[in-house]
Formats: sequence, structure tokens, C-alpha cells
Amino acid sequence: MSNSSSLNEFLLLAFADKRELQLLHFALFLGIYMAAILGNGLIITAVACDRPLHTPMYFFLLNLSLLDFGNISTTVPKSMANSLWDTRAISYSGCAGQVFSFFSLISAEYSLLTVMAYDCYVAICKPLHYGTLMGSRACVKMAAAAWASGFLIALLHTGNTFSIPLCQGNTVDQFFCEVPQILKLSCSDSYLREVGVLVVGACLSLGCFIFIVLSYVHIFTAVLRIPSEQGRHKAFSMCLPHLAVVSLFISTSLFAYLKPPSLSSPVLDLVLAILYAVVPPTVNPLIYSMRNKLLKEALKKLVQFVLFQQQ
Repeated sequence: MSNSSSLNEFLLLAFADKRELQLLHFALFLGIYMAAILGNGLIITAVACDRPLHTPMYFFLLNLSLLDFGNISTTVPKSMANSLWDTRAISYSGCAGQVFSFFSLISAEYSLLTVMAYDCYVAICKPLHYGTLMGSRACVKMAAAAWASGFLIALLHTGNTFSIPLCQGNTVDQFFCEVPQILKLSCSDSYLREVGVLVVGACLSLGCFIFIVLSYVHIFTAVLRIPSEQGRHKAFSMCLPHLAVVSLFISTSLFAYLKPPSLSSPVLDLVLAILYAVVPPTVNPLIYSMRNKLLKEALKKLVQFVLFQQQ
């Protein structure tokens, strides 16, 4: 391949060569995908239909589920289809679309998690001003800003990545079009421009991370000052699901993108990609519904309604 203009497709990583293992991969990913779609779909429907859940926290949770829904739908179905039809190919435009969608959704999710940290901070540290600071218009603006930031970052990354000449073949060593793997196909030092964009993105991510950490420092300080044990337990219960989701999201994605090159290997890269691209959208609904009484009651009513309609 002399340059990217002659490429019309990429070859993604095959999980296995044997047909039985390909079908096993298809079945495993199908189960994970259906679990993610069901969990996020139930949360979206419950929050949208249950009036007691029409609060800022659940509004942001609905947006998070929408992002998780789109995130896992960007990467997993194509990998499943390739295993089912015994192929590795993805078109050039399909790869570009996958990079754009994935970066847009994952960047917007990080921004939204930052907004949700602010929501927890205001709820616990400034409860008397919560109604003013987290009004409906303010919440819509913050959610829209998260989605817009993801779109702009994805536009920048996609434009830079696919304007770089590629002359190292067309084999992407990942089950989806991941930017670091595409950059390995670039010619000599032409990838430095995209590395610069990645550094800018890393700086923005670091800013969000610092904001989240500072928010939780204030939150835990305020919670420990609550005199009653019941009050402390209630405050912790409100924030722990978000903290768990943030920890899972940041730890897996940062290690995947910032690990030293000496630690890089096809197996480790694959495992990390699954951990940050597949696992969070699947387990986030479980994390949020496990300790949330209101959400569990809404989901129970929703399931009962669906079962009653089928009878």
C-alpha cells in the first residue's frame, strides 16, 4: 500500500481461525451486546416514563445510558458480523465512521461523567442552592455541552487520522478501528500531527479528571461532617455508583492509551480494548441499579408492565 488514497478497506483482528471458535466469539459477543442493550434500554425507558425519576441525576443517567447504547453498538456488531461471515474486512468509510462514532461517544461520556460529579458535589455540598444551580435549563445545557464536546473532539481526531498517509499495509490489530492501531500503519513520522491532537485530548481529559477528583475531595469532606450515620450512608449511596463507573472508565481507557510501548502486545491490547470499550457499557446499568432504590422500583414496575402486556 503506497498511501491511504489507494486503500478501500481495512482488515480487522480475527479472534480465531477455526470456525467453531469464530461462532463461539459471535455467541459471547452477542450475549454481552444483548445484556448491554437490555440494561441501558431499561434504564432509558424507566427514567423517561417514571415521573419520580425526572430529576437532574436521572436525566444525566439517561444520557449516560444513551451514550453506552451507542458506544457498544459502534464496535461490537461489526466484530460479530465478521466472525459470523468469516471475514475481517471493513470498508475505508466504515472504519472512518467507526472512529468518529467511537471517539464522539466516549469523549462525550467522559464529559458527562464530569458533569455528574458536579451534580453530586452540588447535591451534597450546596444542597440549599441545588434547585438554582441544577435547574432544568442548566441540566440540558450541560448535557448538550457534553455531547457537543464529544462531536468536536471526534471530528478533530477523525480528520487528522485519515488525512495521514498510510503505507504500512491495511491490517488493524484490533477488533475495531482504534486510532493507535491505525497510526501504526502511517508513513515514517507523519503520525506526529495526530500525536499532537492526542496530547491536546489528554490535557483536556486530565482537566476533567482533576475536576472529578477535587469534587470528590469536597464531597467526602462534607459527608464525613454529617452527624448521623444514616445521613452519611444516604450520601455515600448517592455517589458510590458514579464513583465506581468513573473509576472503571478512567482506569481502563487511560491504561489502554497511555501504557508504555514496552508493555504493548496483541493480547494485552485486545484485553484492554474489551475492558474500556465493551465492559463499561455492559456493567454501568448494573452498577447504577444495584444500590438505587428508586431506580430498582421503576425497573420493577417497567418489567411487570411489559410482562402484563404480553399476557
